[in-house]
Amino acid sequence: MSDTNTRHVGPPLLHDPAPDFQARTTMGDRSLADYRGRWLLLFSHPADFTPVCTSEFIAFSKTADRFEELGCSLLALSVDSLFSHFAWIRSIYSQFGVKVTFPIIEDPSMAIAAAYGMIAPHAPDASMVRAAFVIDPEGMIRAISWYPMTTGRNVEELLRLVTALQTADAHDVSTPEGWRPGDDVILPPPLTTEAAYAEHGQGADWYFRTGPLPKKPKGRGR
Repeated sequence: MSDTNTRHVGPPLLHDPAPDFQARTTMGDRSLADYRGRWLLLFSHPADFTPVCTSEFIAFSKTADRFEELGCSLLALSVDSLFSHFAWIRSIYSQFGVKVTFPIIEDPSMAIAAAYGMIAPHAPDASMVRAAFVIDPEGMIRAISWYPMTTGRNVEELLRLVTALQTADAHDVSTPEGWRPGDDVILPPPLTTEAAYAEHGQGADWYFRTGPLPKKPKGRGR
């Protein structure tokens, strides 16, 4: 028999409160509370001056305005020092002409990385995985992605993910595979036998109803 009072021990899971933090960043001090009322994409990278991370930072910087349009802030994290971060973003600007427009946390004690489970316990060294946490305006973790050090993340997919979460919240729908804004969504199933038969009679299976996005948001405020 499972114990419903058992407290989860380990990295945070979906719908857990995001672990709080206070940290220095390349744009001043930041805390999780600073992002209350906004969506936040918190993502880690194993080290500064690494090629895969550099490609991601270029992509994040080029899409930062699109995240901002969704009311979603970007916040990066590395165990390297603040001065290493400064040197790295200057190198990115010098080499690629791209300015990094989001803050990067320094985490030399690895306290934040450990709180979020970003350091794999069975990894051969202390390098972080490429973790990304989507945190909603109430400070709850809504999505998590993990990538190995060798594989860059798809920034467009993370942008799509935030959009899909916001759409589901606002309209009480789900989004099918590969959904993008403007596509049909999955509508809520019927809640009565009569409604289920009625839907089936119209030629649609009761459990899989798709259609255009409802025009009126449900008003959950996310």
